[in-house]
Amino acid sequence: MVRLWLSLLLLAGAAIADEHDHVYEVDEEVVLWMNTVGPYSNQQERYTYFSLPFCRGKKESIGHYHETMGEELLGVELDFSGLDIKFRTNFPRTVYCKVTLTEADVNTFVYAVTNQYSYQMYLDDMPIWGMVGEVDRKTTPPTYKLYTHKKLDVGYNGKQVVDVNLTSDGLVEIRKGAELEFSYEVNWQSSPMVFHDRFEKYLDPSFFQHRIHWFSIFNSFMMVVFLVGLVWMILVRTLKKDYARYKKDESIDDLDGDLGDEYGWKQVHGDVFRAPPMPLLFASLIGSGYHVFAVTIITTVLAIVGEFYTERGSLLSAAIFVYAASSPVNGFAGGSMYARFGGTNWIKQALFGAFLLPSLICGVAFLINFVAIYYHAARAIPFTIMLIVPVICIAVILPLTIVGTVLGRNMSGVGDYPCRVNAVPRPIPDKKWFVQPWLIVLAGGILPFGSIFIEMYFIFTSFWAYKIYYVYGFSLLVTLILAVVTMCVTIVCCYFLLNAEDYRWRWTSFAAGASTSLYVYLYSVYYFLFKTKMYGLFQTVFYFGYMGLFSAALGLMCGTIGYIGTAKFVRKIYSTVKID
Repeated sequence: MVRLWLSLLLLAGAAIADEHDHVYEVDEEVVLWMNTVGPYSNQQERYTYFSLPFCRGKKESIGHYHETMGEELLGVELDFSGLDIKFRTNFPRTVYCKVTLTEADVNTFVYAVTNQYSYQMYLDDMPIWGMVGEVDRKTTPPTYKLYTHKKLDVGYNGKQVVDVNLTSDGLVEIRKGAELEFSYEVNWQSSPMVFHDRFEKYLDPSFFQHRIHWFSIFNSFMMVVFLVGLVWMILVRTLKKDYARYKKDESIDDLDGDLGDEYGWKQVHGDVFRAPPMPLLFASLIGSGYHVFAVTIITTVLAIVGEFYTERGSLLSAAIFVYAASSPVNGFAGGSMYARFGGTNWIKQALFGAFLLPSLICGVAFLINFVAIYYHAARAIPFTIMLIVPVICIAVILPLTIVGTVLGRNMSGVGDYPCRVNAVPRPIPDKKWFVQPWLIVLAGGILPFGSIFIEMYFIFTSFWAYKIYYVYGFSLLVTLILAVVTMCVTIVCCYFLLNAEDYRWRWTSFAAGASTSLYVYLYSVYYFLFKTKMYGLFQTVFYFGYMGLFSAALGLMCGTIGYIGTAKFVRKIYSTVKID
């Protein structure tokens, strides 16, 4: 089923994937693809392999490889190496090309070696990494040397490739006029490894399944238990006292009742279900938050089932497909809410909701792309892919969002509130500093961030460093924990707000949940400064641009989750109280 979904996505994205079945006969060609080269400390700053003055092998007759849209967006730049490799056929050390270094070549190679450039190759979709060269600091001045020989040890099981190892050798000093001979050799050996398990060597169980990781999950789970218990014990008991007080107030005479019923959340029953300011924007944000949450859960489940780490760009491709296919969720949630608020311009709301997040992503990516183009980086998104994304938004996302909006307005567009909304808004009294909405918003994101910040470290490390993230079960569990913690925190915060007779709980509950993204972004600043070795304009813009998009999507999701929980809570408490 997962393969079918990915195939549909590739067709929708107008990108045809390689149909290689990973089964070879003896002497059948096995293609070695050169991918990218760049600083080892920053895998995001990548350039095409042949942007360095390397030379290709002599073999030219091979079909063109079509990359998927996910690979294009991730900066995968597969280029045929020209090396002749045949299945289960050993190749002795063979010189495949010669290069005489010019002054420009020397400067390019010296820069690459100085900055510890590494390159990546693929053999039967298995990644291989190697260093361009090394600096010999034993000499004065230091000499710069280049690896000119690649030794590939390839393991096979039956008719399938199950293991690849690279040994770089042949260090030659980089100097003007030097004639370099680039060579390679291939040794095949039988391996007991099963094809399904061949990617396990790239995983790092000691890192991702460390005791700290397990402890963080346990700690977050205990936080959930504590918060749920806190909400249940404190709020329920407090509400019981409130109900008893209100019942007592109703049983005494009118004059005493007016004197007794002077404070509390019951006072704002005529305004608590009032539509928020900017209802179109609010409904669109909630619809987008529903959409992001649905995409997160579905994509994570697919990643658990499909083991996306074994296929380049498959996770991103699946996320794009799921986002497009689940667009009715956005329309249904946003359209029905806008209708309940009394909104009539539903087409404008549908358009705004459909393009809210895609336009933000495309805008930031477009600006980052300018920097990538300036640096001639592999991360530069091709013009054709830049056209495909708007086509998907207009031809797929928008129609599905409109369908969801129509269904939402017709099926759930009537506001069935337990309290009647007053015609004139009630004045909001002065309140103490600790129940001001801005403080509630800032405080609301602390505990949700505390439940996920350890997982953020593992996710950041897998994306910004050389780690393959594969523990999607952990991420699913952390997402569910985050949802519960966010709901509990926003419920408590908005109860304090309502008890201070401030009925502006809708925007407050959304902002309190969304403030988690603020702390995540601040943590990303710390991670950039102290956990990475990135520097320069390209790395800085790329890092903070995409971390901003990640935080924005997380804010939409957490804000929506906080609003959902608070809305259920508010409806419940006001439906239980007898209002005259």
